[in-house]
Amino acid sequence: MTAAVLLCAGGSSRFIGGQPKLLAPFRGRPLVTWALEHAAGGCLDEIIVVVGPVELSGLVPSGAVVIENPAWASGQASSLLTGIAAAEEHGHEVVVVGLGDQPLVPPEAWSAVAETDSPIAVASFNGRRTPPTRLARSVWALLPRHGDGGARALMQARPDLVEEVPCPGEALDVDTTEDLIRWS
Repeated sequence: MTAAVLLCAGGSSRFIGGQPKLLAPFRGRPLVTWALEHAAGGCLDEIIVVVGPVELSGLVPSGAVVIENPAWASGQASSLLTGIAAAEEHGHEVVVVGLGDQPLVPPEAWSAVAETDSPIAVASFNGRRTPPTRLARSVWALLPRHGDGGARALMQARPDLVEEVPCPGEALDVDTTEDLIRWS
């Protein structure tokens, strides 16, 4: 079984605005709704949404599991491990991890990455590697326990385990208010 794990627990420290980044309007609706919808469209067995300081419950699709990461401020590794712990508890053997601030990663990218047999598979958009990233249970213990490296640190340390999967779509990552304005 494979779970989509959507990381939505960051503090958005580079985003300057009157509201949380994930709730900021992007093309007419809250930024995070795009990633939630696309993860759901990937047709994986379950969706696990890891949240932090921003309340998202009214936006999360029916049937998705919302997991709070109380240590969200310590970096992305804690959110990744929180999502993997939930997936493990629910009996999943694989997770496909994505980011709540990447609105244009389509469902087809989630599916393509999930369908590989590689221990680690990462989407590639026009040669640029970025989530979603497939992580098999066999590599979960190798993930960093602290900081913002997440799966990226493991892929750098163990390139022999990584498969790059060409995907359609755009790997926009909205980090700043300027990013949001430019791509909206």
